[in-house]
Amino acid sequence: MNIRNIAIIAHVDHGKTTLIDQLLKQSGLFRDNEHTEDRMMDSMDLEKERGITISAKNASFTYRDTKVNIIDTPGHSDFGGEVERILNMVDGAIVLVDSSEGPLPQTRFVLSKALEQDIKVIVCVNKIDRPDRRIDEVLDEMFDLFIDVDATDEQADFETLYAVGRDGWATTNPDEKTDDLKVMFDWIIDKLPEPRVTPEKPLQLRVTNIDYSEYVGRLALGRIQSGSISKGQDVTLMQKNKNVNFRVSALYTFDGMKQVPVEKLEAGDVGVIAGMEDVEIGDTIADRETPVALERIEVEEPTVSMVFSVNDGPFAGLEGKKVTSRNIKDRLEKELLHNVAIKVEETDTNDAFRVMGRGELQMAVIIEQMRREGFELLVSKPQVIIKNIDGVKSEPTEMVTIDVPEEHVGVVTEKLGMRKGVMQDMSNKGSGRSRVKFLIPSRGLIGYRSEFLTDTRGTGLMSSEFAGWAPYAGDISTRRNGIMVADRKGGVTSYALAALEPRGRLFVYPGVEVYQGMVIGEHSKESNLEVNPCKEKKLTNVRASGTDDAVRLSPVKPMSLEYAMEWITDEELVEVTPENIRIRCRELDPNKRKRK
Repeated sequence: MNIRNIAIIAHVDHGKTTLIDQLLKQSGLFRDNEHTEDRMMDSMDLEKERGITISAKNASFTYRDTKVNIIDTPGHSDFGGEVERILNMVDGAIVLVDSSEGPLPQTRFVLSKALEQDIKVIVCVNKIDRPDRRIDEVLDEMFDLFIDVDATDEQADFETLYAVGRDGWATTNPDEKTDDLKVMFDWIIDKLPEPRVTPEKPLQLRVTNIDYSEYVGRLALGRIQSGSISKGQDVTLMQKNKNVNFRVSALYTFDGMKQVPVEKLEAGDVGVIAGMEDVEIGDTIADRETPVALERIEVEEPTVSMVFSVNDGPFAGLEGKKVTSRNIKDRLEKELLHNVAIKVEETDTNDAFRVMGRGELQMAVIIEQMRREGFELLVSKPQVIIKNIDGVKSEPTEMVTIDVPEEHVGVVTEKLGMRKGVMQDMSNKGSGRSRVKFLIPSRGLIGYRSEFLTDTRGTGLMSSEFAGWAPYAGDISTRRNGIMVADRKGGVTSYALAALEPRGRLFVYPGVEVYQGMVIGEHSKESNLEVNPCKEKKLTNVRASGTDDAVRLSPVKPMSLEYAMEWITDEELVEVTPENIRIRCRELDPNKRKRK
């Protein structure tokens, strides 16, 4: 059977997963009356809730006697490690770009990675039904982007489709609507290449993903680069420092979104192999007689770190089941098996671990997953990784693209300037919106995303990509206001909050249990304030007993994990449990805090 291995790549929210939904539906995988969910490839709860793809997913369909293995990739820059390794499995890609927004930072990232690996690219301008579409300008911007990422003349001569992925149609002429995706199916077969493999050579398969089955154990996923592999075959697993022999206990391939057992897989196909206990991403499964390793997968190094530690607060162990340092360590080691973009280091204490990754969102996803699995832990404020390059103190920088209504350009420019951002470019899209690019230290973005949404009243779009290492830019002012800290343990009362509300912004509501050293709000001044949120009104007579019920408080915005991570300083920690997100002082004892 003929094979095509393709990826759908784009900036976040440009329609990758929705387009794949339509491709799978129109390929004939499902009965006409069969119920299918939207965004079928997003299987994780977090993906469905956030509306983004976090981890790459595999599926397949058959068209014109050709098996098409299709991979949905994340669009957010924090999950660039997923994109980098998945591109090792494909020979062709469809690059989606929004007809109004045009190419954004992650478009540049995924395109450059695809072209570096000489992957054939088809550009698809999506969402062409938008009233603010700018198709000609977007195509010009895409051509400029190809040139900017050093595409060859052949690569820059790209072919273009136009589509409305949500409605399931594509066309070669943006002024002509069609009824389906037939032209895209045909282009996948006719214009994207067959796998560049060598069937006549001994077996080689690079492991690009790890899965687990309760029935057959650990599973390795990858494309067969050369040779073939059969169930029951004796092969060699080539790791960084050793080779391990094992027998293939089971083989699977993809049929739609399901893994189905097979007896044999040929070169070019994407398969799942069982039988090994200690496999890692980047390992090579090779012929036992003549084992030759493929080049290991390399991804860009982490730029952000956080400390994960055991919860030692007064409420420790009350809400979670996994609370020990061993629990946390085992979970982080498990994460390392399939997430090549993070690193984990031990710290000076046995109860804390330093986790390094590509960004705040990636860290927040890991923490949220652990929380839902029953973990309790403390996490620190994200910190950028500082390096010494040729004797110069250096830090990571980001190229930030801001897309905002014109009336908000001033406040955004002012805020990013305070965070050491330097404007690189500004253009007017002709629709009352401006696009501004800033080069800024990665430190400057920590804690700014929530502020940005507030400043732009939710109308702004912000995205970034790693721009390299640069000399340390100096101090950056962060949160200016102090905190309101509970001075005792107990239940929060309406009476106490009513008295505290004029002093700042509250994070708790009546009835919540607090403890000494827990942060219950943001002070309106720069100083920290020790408060008693549990204070009750003293009763003087019967008539006064009901007056507390008349207290009216402003609504409290629930504290989200990402907001808490952004809001805290080095002196605070976020306490994460399956039931609550709390902010606390690093040092709970007020006397010790004062001495420091």
